[in-house]
Amino acid sequence: MKTQTAMRRDYIATARTLSEALPYLQCYDGAIIVIKFGGHAMGDKATMASFARDVVLLRQVGVHPVVVHGGGPMINEMLGRLGVTSDFVDGKRVTDAAVIEIVEMVLSGTVNKRIVQAINAQGGRGVGLSGKDAHLMVCAPADPRLGFVGEPVKVTPDVLRCLFKENIIPVIAPLGAGCNGETFNVNGDTAAGAIAVALKADRLLLLTDVAGVKDAKGQVVTELSIDKVIAMTKNGTIANGMIPKTETAVHAVRNGVRACTIVDGRVANAVLLELFTDHGAGSLIRA
Repeated sequence: MKTQTAMRRDYIATARTLSEALPYLQCYDGAIIVIKFGGHAMGDKATMASFARDVVLLRQVGVHPVVVHGGGPMINEMLGRLGVTSDFVDGKRVTDAAVIEIVEMVLSGTVNKRIVQAINAQGGRGVGLSGKDAHLMVCAPADPRLGFVGEPVKVTPDVLRCLFKENIIPVIAPLGAGCNGETFNVNGDTAAGAIAVALKADRLLLLTDVAGVKDAKGQVVTELSIDKVIAMTKNGTIANGMIPKTETAVHAVRNGVRACTIVDGRVANAVLLELFTDHGAGSLIRA
């Protein structure tokens, strides 16, 4: 009897949650949401399946999700297995011809197809591609000292709009093509930001392994303006690995993306919490 009562409470709570989500579902109907997927979630099967289910649900309720993924740990693992060594400049890996070949193999092959398979297993229609496909992302060298590390200079998202019309979920490896046919490795956050700007996305979600942007007391700041982000960076509150993420967020918001959220990807159903509830799951940055 107690078990039946508990189950009934769960069903009522689920129904209430769905009802309360209605205004958000209406708000995001037809919206484009670019999601940078990375961190520990990529290496955990259960978390990967949960993320894929959330993405499929977004498409089911009328949202157009675009997944841009990283893969740094997998690249490092493969380089180690193959015995390929590389130099570092200012803490950044020099990507020579041998390294970029492995980077492309891991990102476009193993990682990309793993995410596509997870989405398809949840009943979605995922298609994998990279920034090299259909002139999606043209790049220039980010720093000549780093070799084939690129910075997007032109993004042409026509292929993504075609996939939207067919209810297909694009899954994009952060690789770009140079003007002379080179392959460039692009930071995943940077790639996601550039694609979000080109699509004039309604929201850019950067999934990470931290709770969000924290203030000087270590508390998560749930909402920030661009000016606040700049001030916190200048005084050193925003530092280290959070700086590239906030820089991506500021650039995206300044260039047509409605808002960017740095989301705690360790939280179950973080994407749904951020979009369809008042609770949220990270730090929202908007103009």
